[in-house]
Amino acid sequence: MELIHKYFPHLTTRQVEQFEQLKPLYTDWNQKINVVSRKDLDNLYQNHILHSLSIARCYTFNKGHTVADVGTGGGFPGIPLAIMFPDVSFTLIDATAKKLKVVESVAREINLTNCQIRHNRIENIQERYHFVVSRAVTQFPVFVNWVWRKIKPQTSHLSDRDNGIFYLKGGDFEQEIINYKWVQVKSVSDYYQEDFFETKKIIYLPKK
Repeated sequence: MELIHKYFPHLTTRQVEQFEQLKPLYTDWNQKINVVSRKDLDNLYQNHILHSLSIARCYTFNKGHTVADVGTGGGFPGIPLAIMFPDVSFTLIDATAKKLKVVESVAREINLTNCQIRHNRIENIQERYHFVVSRAVTQFPVFVNWVWRKIKPQTSHLSDRDNGIFYLKGGDFEQEIINYKWVQVKSVSDYYQEDFFETKKIIYLPKK
């Protein structure tokens, strides 16, 4: 939690309590279902929660926005972002029911009321969202193909930034984004000092 306080010092009491509950909840669930690796569990606040919140360091979702976390796995980045933005509606989507059982339980235990869980593939979901977020579930062009039609046209009264995709990814992906004229890439290390984030990036693709 020290890392969360370090970079997000203005959290409400409720947000602090919700973030504090995550470690014991994921520790308990990890004994039943392998949600995250043991190494990552020991560094849950850095490797999963803070990494998820890097999106919040470069962009603020506004009241009225809808956000889909596609391929949420154990609930990242969706759960930390839903805690951070309580006035924003988040839908956490995954095709693997086992991990969604964990996500649903965690969200219920911390009383995360702005979050709904969907066991499905994004291609089969009819709703559209202002933004889609994800953590490197596949190559970027494949992901764009999955979700592009699920992003709403721009609604300027809600935001001064175009609707689109925020994709957390590491390593060398230059060839994956070369064909996207409007893509923007930010280094997570611009926002955090820890060595873990040195190679982590935030890809933002607006829906122009």
